Amino acid sequence: MKTECQNIRFYERAAEPVSSAGDFAIEMVVLLLMATGTVFVYSAGATLAPDAARLRFYETPMFKQIVFFPLAVGILLLMKRVDYRLFRLQGPLLKSPTFYLVIFSFISLAAVLIFGEERNQSKRWLDLMPGPMYLSFQPSELTKWVMILFVAAYLDKVGEQIQDFKRRFIPVCCIVGLAVGLIVIEDFGTGLFIALLTFLLLWIGGARWWHLLTPLIVAVPGFIAAVMLSPTRLNRIKRFFSFLLDQEGLPYQAQQSLRAISVGGLWGTGLGRGVFKYGHLPEDTTDFIFAVIAEEMGFIGALWVLLLFTLFLVFGIRVVLRCPDRFGKLLSAGIVFSIGIQAAVNIGVVTVVLPTKGIPLPFVSAGGSSLLLTAAATGILLNIAMQSPESEEVLQG
Repeated sequence: MKTECQNIRFYERAAEPVSSAGDFAIEMVVLLLMATGTVFVYSAGATLAPDAARLRFYETPMFKQIVFFPLAVGILLLMKRVDYRLFRLQGPLLKSPTFYLVIFSFISLAAVLIFGEERNQSKRWLDLMPGPMYLSFQPSELTKWVMILFVAAYLDKVGEQIQDFKRRFIPVCCIVGLAVGLIVIEDFGTGLFIALLTFLLLWIGGARWWHLLTPLIVAVPGFIAAVMLSPTRLNRIKRFFSFLLDQEGLPYQAQQSLRAISVGGLWGTGLGRGVFKYGHLPEDTTDFIFAVIAEEMGFIGALWVLLLFTLFLVFGIRVVLRCPDRFGKLLSAGIVFSIGIQAAVNIGVVTVVLPTKGIPLPFVSAGGSSLLLTAAATGILLNIAMQSPESEEVLQG
């Protein structure tokens, strides 16, 4: 009788996630990245513009980032307590939150094309709260994470049947393709990013390699058309390759980014003492925040950010390898690859290794949609880490 009671108590405890060294390490790395981002968004938000004196503090990006930082931490801790297995597609479809998230994503993508706020010649945002406390929402950012969630859940549901080309492979490609098609109209980079992540998840999930090549028949001409029909996109690519060939024609943003990095040297000009943020470096609080960090904190500051992202990848891949079930492995892989690739692309753009594209630096760049949704995805990753065999060892100990 005593043994049975002990077993009952053990399983009751095992039903609740228990923190392990893996999720604690990821959590600390992410908090450090978000704190770093808040500090440098505040620094980069300084301006000498003529109308700066008329701006109230709550209208500035610095204020919004200071508000979003604790909100992101709260969302991360909240999602950490939500069992990731609730998002599976096992059982009735209408009972899965993933189904409703996919529907909402498509509705929001259609809405932004009709009612979206145009910035920098693109409609990517929906106004949620016009006025002094302006608040907007970027549907493509939500769709990126929803597609990762959906593809992982779909692959978990169909298992090895994903090798059935007509009945299993084509349907998932059509759903993701529709999302990518709606996004690429206004946001080429995010659309291409979602397509790449889907390709990786399908490959990890067991799809046949020659099946993975078939969507390229539609995707490649589609992306070429998206580039050719947009003078802005075409000019960016032309200037980038002309720079590689003859070192001329580098876009203004890329020029200023390289100059800011070179000025930083080893130790930097000092926190808050950078000069390129005063109207010289466009998108200094968002896409080019890494250049501000390199200018003010030098090579050491840039290395600090790179080290944090490297640690995130190492700890994240460890979660993927230790996860006990297929859905957790696929979902954690999607989250880790998404953040890692996005960070690599952003830093590649800032250092002019890649053509200029509007991809923010995860956890660091200003932007509520990106920060809050990435924090939510990281919370799910932490929950997966807490369900790993390592957590069970903690319980047994």
